Amino acid sequence: MSDFKKLFIWNKSIDFTIRIYSLTERFPETEKFNLTNQLRRCAISMPSNIAEGHSRCSKKDFARFLEIALGSAYENETQLIISERLGYISEEERKLAETELMIIQSGISKLRNRLKFNDRAIAIALTIISAVCIGMIAI
Repeated sequence: MSDFKKLFIWNKSIDFTIRIYSLTERFPETEKFNLTNQLRRCAISMPSNIAEGHSRCSKKDFARFLEIALGSAYENETQLIISERLGYISEEERKLAETELMIIQSGISKLRNRLKFNDRAIAIALTIISAVCIGMIAI
């Protein structure tokens, strides 16, 4: 078993995906291959990209997959607004789903930034150490 299942954002994304499946069950049959399909695919994309990114060997790769998951979260937000305006979901249902999405978006962003910051901090530290070693900087 992989550690990605312990990630808060992965679990929240799974919960959100289940919510989307439940909401879209009521959509008209004419939306089966359109909005229903798009909402579900975007929802599935979030935990899937988090899991796949987590399996990668570098923090940079993981951060890239988190960016893809974040993009899917924003796509879902847009599609929820469209769903409400078409009368497929209520304002209350949209707001509840958006609240979940905001938690997921925030969590993905924080994790992505932490991964990127750590890489930058390491690069800066290595640059300073190299400069000290060749005598460019005196300690």
